[in-house]
Amino acid sequence: MPKRPPTPVRKRRKPLLDPGVTYVDYKDVQLLRTFISDRGKIRSRRVTGLTPQQQRAVTKAIKNARELALLPYTSTKG
Repeated sequence: MPKRPPTPVRKRRKPLLDPGVTYVDYKDVQLLRTFISDRGKIRSRRVTGLTPQQQRAVTKAIKNARELALLPYTSTKG
């Protein structure tokens, strides 16, 4: 049986390493939406590829944005 060629490894985009991002701000809703699933849940580190410190900062910013109604809480559709 012939061996399959290895699947190419995709490099993940690291949005917190972009040139315009110096720190995680709760008012930057566009950046924070990349770390939230379509149902409104915060994505895990395993999925986002962030360091533990970055994940904590993102989680804190998302929770602050939710308090100010900039981002939705988890939605339970149907």
